Amino acid sequence: MTKTDHILLLAGTFEARRLAKQLSARFSGSRLTASFAGVVKDLPDLDVPTRTGGFGGVAGLSSFLCAERITLVIDATHPFAAQMSRNAADACAALQLPLIRLERPVWTSLPDDTWRHFDTMQAASRALPRGARAFLAVGRKEIRHFTSRDDIFGLARMIEAPPQPLPAGWDLLLQRPSQSAFEEADLLRNHGITHVVTKNSGGGRAYAKIEAARWLKLPVFVIDRPQLPEAETAADIEGVLEKAQFLTDQTGS
Repeated sequence: MTKTDHILLLAGTFEARRLAKQLSARFSGSRLTASFAGVVKDLPDLDVPTRTGGFGGVAGLSSFLCAERITLVIDATHPFAAQMSRNAADACAALQLPLIRLERPVWTSLPDDTWRHFDTMQAASRALPRGARAFLAVGRKEIRHFTSRDDIFGLARMIEAPPQPLPAGWDLLLQRPSQSAFEEADLLRNHGITHVVTKNSGGGRAYAKIEAARWLKLPVFVIDRPQLPEAETAADIEGVLEKAQFLTDQTGS
């Protein structure tokens, strides 16, 4: 790439934080901007120029890409940040810009797992039986789909507090997920959890709760990922870097 090239990294995941550093090192002659949706207030320091907040839909993103002379977009947002991924795909297609999406492999059940799959949070909420003690790993915005259930107990874990207070008697953990299945199993046991509800986020950093549920023989309600437009994808950071390098070589040839 030449010094005029400008990479836009749509961030918001652990992989994006690592990507920012490795992209800076590998493409030191190019500009790199990391963009955050602004949902989480305590943003990490990536040592690269950053921006926060939405773009204003496909039109706003397209304007930004043109104004900043973006030459490559890397979508490393959360697998459930569907609207941002759709906007990126549409804007890049319209402008004929290359797009690489980091798409973690989905979690799949093992023979000892008891999973139920759901398309929406609302469906998963309705399916919880009366009296359930549910561990809700669904995010600060999505927790609202469960708070109307006054006949269950909820243990909710998220990085920042939700916009609305949780029902009386529920517990709230403001922390990132443990990567230890032993710690997760202790958490579930200590709260008498009977059901685990989670997005199928994929990756290894939040998988420990799945292992813990397996050990404790707890049913897991899995919210399946939303459908996204077709795009050039990579399963991990190395894959993204390899594809970015290929595009660089093609541009320079």
